Amino acid sequence: MNKKDLKLVLSVPVIVAALGYFVDIYDLLLFSIVRRPSLIALGIPESDLLSQGEFLLQVQMTGLLVGGLIWGIMGDKLGRLSVLFGSILLYSLANIANGFVTTVDQYAWLRFVAGIGLAGELGAGVTLVSEILPAKLRGYGTTIIATVGLMGAVVANFLSKQFDWQISYFIGGGLGLLLLIARVSVFESGMFLKTKEKEVERGNFFQLFTRRTRFLKFMGCIFIGLPIWYTIGILVTFSPEFAGIMKISGSISAGDAVMFSYIGLAVGDLSSGVTSQLIGSRKKIVKLFILLTLAFILLYLFMPIKTSVFFYFTCFCLGVGIGYWALFVTVAAEQFGTNLRSTAATTVPNFIRGTVVPLTLGFQYLRGHVGIIYGALIIGIITIIIALLALQLIDETYGRDLNFEEID
Repeated sequence: MNKKDLKLVLSVPVIVAALGYFVDIYDLLLFSIVRRPSLIALGIPESDLLSQGEFLLQVQMTGLLVGGLIWGIMGDKLGRLSVLFGSILLYSLANIANGFVTTVDQYAWLRFVAGIGLAGELGAGVTLVSEILPAKLRGYGTTIIATVGLMGAVVANFLSKQFDWQISYFIGGGLGLLLLIARVSVFESGMFLKTKEKEVERGNFFQLFTRRTRFLKFMGCIFIGLPIWYTIGILVTFSPEFAGIMKISGSISAGDAVMFSYIGLAVGDLSSGVTSQLIGSRKKIVKLFILLTLAFILLYLFMPIKTSVFFYFTCFCLGVGIGYWALFVTVAAEQFGTNLRSTAATTVPNFIRGTVVPLTLGFQYLRGHVGIIYGALIIGIITIIIALLALQLIDETYGRDLNFEEID
């Protein structure tokens, strides 16, 4: 990469999008980190912490599902910048309000609203950067967004140990409001502005279903990400409960499990993004990382060494395995035309986040019959199989010219 290319990859839109995703991940994962102390502070007994935590996680993910539709359509109808401003304002205010909750019902409503806001950040940022950067540099730009953004989980865990859970929420909301100032300097995608001048329908979500090939690509993009949020939503979020069943020596913190898994996720995203650029393929690298995820799921559930250090090491490995998140969203953006790109790139990651709801419900059912370990194993293997099958439905998009529209 020469100096000119490096300057483009490190341009203002890429950096601002990366910082936005950093705040997004901070606010999104903060609940998983402060789940136990916040619920204990609200008076929830130890015996109900898991079930109440699952309920709040499901509510948050439902908000992400709804928000994915809202922001995705808005991004194609009004522009990528409208989403980058609106989404961060909504989730920042909701997270500040989270610090004032006194009941689980209040907590649930605000996690739902925060989920709606959090849904817009990544899809809009990846869409904007994909359309601004040359085809040969797109993968590098989206890799930077993901790698920088995922460090938000590390900072969230660090600050949650320095401050109580309410202050941690206030900090996240404040960071988001500060970032609004930086976004004033970001310009709209020229590709979108050209499409806006044409007489072509934009942001019609149902257009994703009007052609069989388009529908299959959309569903393929969604389901290749299933192992990612199975890993985050079940294995990592409920790591203290898994550690208890496994009789891990030493205390296991959900915040530390999240931190180590997201460090691994950042390493994986950096590796998968750069490797896909070097070999000129998205699909081959996605397949490799899905298989790595399977191996690390087995290591986590049947770990041979029962120490806290090894437990956190397996969390890091899980993160590396699911480190095709940036590729996953980039592929979704590259599959579709400019008039549907934001809709697809924003709904796809949030539909996957929304699958945490049926995944946790399935996990709840299975753990009552076969136990927590084998219940998680069954769900995990199902997600891997579905992801590998879904990979066959999408196109290889490395180097694709994105200056086209979806026309029926």
